[in-house]
Amino acid sequence: MKKILLGLIPALILAKTVSYDEALNEAFNNNNELKAKKLNIEIAKQDLKKAKMFNFGRLYFQETFSRTNNALYVFGNKLGQRRATFLDFGANEFTGSSALGVAPKNLNYPAFVDNFNTKIAYDLPIFTGFKIKYAKKIAALQVKAQKFKYQRDKNKLAIEVLKAYNGAVAAKYFIEALKSAKKTTTSFVKMTQDMYNQGVIVKSDVLSAEARDSEVDAKLIEAKNRYKLALAYLRFLTGNNEIDDVRGFKVIISPESDLKKLQQEALQNRNDIRYMKANVDTMKNKVKMDKNIYYPTIGAHLEYGQNNKNPELNRNKDYYLLSAQLTYNFLNPGAKEELQKSKILSSQTALYYKQMQNGIKMQVEQKLLNLQAKTEIIQAKLKNRDLAENVLHQYKTMYKNGIINISRLLLKQAEKQKADAELIKAKYDQAIAAAELELAIGKRIKGEDK
Repeated sequence: MKKILLGLIPALILAKTVSYDEALNEAFNNNNELKAKKLNIEIAKQDLKKAKMFNFGRLYFQETFSRTNNALYVFGNKLGQRRATFLDFGANEFTGSSALGVAPKNLNYPAFVDNFNTKIAYDLPIFTGFKIKYAKKIAALQVKAQKFKYQRDKNKLAIEVLKAYNGAVAAKYFIEALKSAKKTTTSFVKMTQDMYNQGVIVKSDVLSAEARDSEVDAKLIEAKNRYKLALAYLRFLTGNNEIDDVRGFKVIISPESDLKKLQQEALQNRNDIRYMKANVDTMKNKVKMDKNIYYPTIGAHLEYGQNNKNPELNRNKDYYLLSAQLTYNFLNPGAKEELQKSKILSSQTALYYKQMQNGIKMQVEQKLLNLQAKTEIIQAKLKNRDLAENVLHQYKTMYKNGIINISRLLLKQAEKQKADAELIKAKYDQAIAAAELELAIGKRIKGEDK
């Protein structure tokens, strides 16, 4: 006995009964798909940092090696290395005014020259036609958009967890209902056996009761398996393999909510509409950014370096370069078409946004009506279950008194069992309908266990 108890201790330690809120927190902390989606926010933040860095320009080091016997480059490299001589100009072939027409060999057919150009350069965009300004705005809007999208993904996971959780609760309640049915059918077997032993009924009544009892056994096995499957899916969503039981149904919102208030709340709170609004603003800024074709661009270039025939530093061969450039495109093929395309996409996104607003209002109304209907159905199913229970009790008395046969009694037991199942299903449907309404109005799914 002691060994058995010791063997049960690890299982008891690992076993875990969770409420919906606990399961949801587990899912938020452990679900790898949600973690992967959250990284989209970090990606958008990197794009924003990149856009901001454009203001600071580009600072870089460059080392370039070249070897050439091209006369122009040889002469330029020697000048850059500060070692050009009169001999490089062909002065040895200059004999006076009569040699003015001579093409100097040293100048036109030089030997190859090696050159190491070492430099640090800085390119600075002074004015880009507001392109950088709107690029930063677009990147910032996309960070917001990804945050809204992530919150929407969290809510979608929340309702998926709720369905799994309430599915497990329903399966658990089915087991309890079938256990109650099992007690009833077992009592029928005992009752018919006693009555048969007394010679009141025939053997077939006992066999019918036993057959019904076996049917309940089979349904109980099926219900236990469904419960295991529901828990397995809940463990998958939450990433917690220790969950082995759940508490009560999670019902979230009152069915007496005001429709107009819910619709207004949805338009203010839903993350998908916020995400869409961020995209509308993004496209507006994209149009403004593409209008940079109407402005000039101004940039500056600063450079400090040296040219040397050997890869070594020599302050006597260094140089600096400061330059500024203004560019204005009078003809820029495709730029105006790209701007027009951005305007069209902006208008298209705005239309989708308006359509989404109308769709959200309709969805909220549908979900509210569905929840109200499911709530009314529960009352009907509850009444039906109570009636079935009373009828079964009366039929049991009537059977004992020989007024009805065993078939009618077992039929009423089946009806009572069906009524129990329908009530459980109605409670599950109400809980899901409430969650779907909560999702439709953009709230994080939460509430009390009931």
